[in-house]
Amino acid sequence: MGEFGRLLFIIGLSIAFCGLIIMVATRYLPWLGNLPGDIRIEGDKYNIYFPLASMILISILGTILLNVVLRIFRR
Repeated sequence: MGEFGRLLFIIGLSIAFCGLIIMVATRYLPWLGNLPGDIRIEGDKYNIYFPLASMILISILGTILLNVVLRIFRR
């Protein structure tokens, strides 16, 4: 049971860390989410927003960062 509790603790910290990153990113990077490839459809009674270009940019940066970190700790 101790392993399950540790796993839940790590997952909770990860979610909190992601939330903190999102809060900081929206404050200091206001252009994130408003890139030219982000799709926004607005109607009278609905809004659809799909940040395609922002998600691709975050994915590329995250992949590069993860590869650098893994190469550092692999040695």
